[in-house]
Amino acid sequence: MSQTRPPGPRDVEATWTILKLLSRTSEYFATRDIEHPRTDAEILLAHSLGLRRIDLYVQYDKPLTPEELTRFRELVRRRARREPVAYITGEKEFWSLALKVTPAVLIPRPETECLVEACLSVLSKDEAYGVRRILDLGTGSGAIILALAAERPGDRFIAVDQSDEALSIARENARQHGMDQRIRFLKGDWFSPVDSGEAAFDLIVSNPPYIRRADIETLQQEIRGFEPMAALDGGPDGTDCLAYIIATAPQHLRSSGHLLLEIGCDQRLLLERAVKAAGCYDEVAFLKDYSGHDRVLRLRKKA
Repeated sequence: MSQTRPPGPRDVEATWTILKLLSRTSEYFATRDIEHPRTDAEILLAHSLGLRRIDLYVQYDKPLTPEELTRFRELVRRRARREPVAYITGEKEFWSLALKVTPAVLIPRPETECLVEACLSVLSKDEAYGVRRILDLGTGSGAIILALAAERPGDRFIAVDQSDEALSIARENARQHGMDQRIRFLKGDWFSPVDSGEAAFDLIVSNPPYIRRADIETLQQEIRGFEPMAALDGGPDGTDCLAYIIATAPQHLRSSGHLLLEIGCDQRLLLERAVKAAGCYDEVAFLKDYSGHDRVLRLRKKA
């Protein structure tokens, strides 16, 4: 097994069918300690051939041409160097939306869908307010704001990011899904581009950096070696950005408006102190992710 290598055109004696290639690539990824060897092999081969993953099994006995093998082998090499699959394919699905991603933006995670669910729950509780105004801070690929806009076509949305590259990707994703006319994208650091004269927001949401600086070196190579550090580094205790947003958001929320944040699973005590110091909230709730860990902080501004 240790001698397993990625297949390629030099294997002239072999006829590389899709099924044989998936088997060999999965074995090779396993020797490189890739977490999901079979899944990654399927995604990369389907991407390389322009097929859906299910089509790989419909056409399992199809032989690949030398050109197809060369193209696929380069993708395998990139994955073996720990480059995330989403950056190799340039796409990641979130909330059933296919999103463009590059190393300029964080790859959307399944647990962030818990944040979207929490936002939708808040927004659905009281429709008496009519059209809601929603602000997404540090939008990145636009995953959160696009998911919310897809579910709430009548509301108004603003997304902020300090990165020109990230905003370009978010705008492209919005165009791809026909939402570019419904979301305003603004460049700036957190609340800085938001006009203080505008009506207050009904909901502010953010997935800010929340990794402890000292913990970054312990992350998987896929994360620390490829994803944008500005989207990961939350300062010495991981709460620099979280605490700032908690303290500042009340200036931009309407009375009884909500702030929802994605958080680290072990940051509850630190964030409870930040909420208490802000003194502006009358409802505090920590919500669990799919693994049962604290993942979302939901706050309501005092009336």
